[in-house]
Amino acid sequence: MEKRRGGAGAMNGAPSRRGTWLNERNAVFTVRASVGLILLWFGLLKFFPNLSPAEPLATHTLKVLSFGMVGPRISIVFLAIFESSLGILWLSGRWTRAAVILLWGHMAGTALPVVLFPSETFTRFPYAPTFEGQYILKNLVIVCASLVVWTMGRRHGSAVR
Repeated sequence: MEKRRGGAGAMNGAPSRRGTWLNERNAVFTVRASVGLILLWFGLLKFFPNLSPAEPLATHTLKVLSFGMVGPRISIVFLAIFESSLGILWLSGRWTRAAVILLWGHMAGTALPVVLFPSETFTRFPYAPTFEGQYILKNLVIVCASLVVWTMGRRHGSAVR
């Protein structure tokens, strides 16, 4: 009788170890690429005045955090450079630990309007977010994706360096 290995045709239906490893490896790459593209895309939008839907809320947040010392044009250019650079870092596949930690800091900053300006982020707190609130809440998915990269990247040696 022929000995069968795991895989798509395995009797028990379980994927082979090798197949799982390849799928997890591809998952890490896909998550990195998608997060990197989102960050790069949203960052590049901020270089062009009034093109990013997040611009008014982002500049208002930075104005409040800087006690009015940083104007909207400077803050949006700073965010554009930071977000674009972070996107490139994620796409590069290098310095994963730094990329994830910087992303977590950025995500914490983007969540601040929920605390600072609840009337701008929710029509009825906490269950009816405005468009801006939805924009912020979608970042939970990005944070979860970063956890996948952090944990699975370690397991497969794609270096959480």
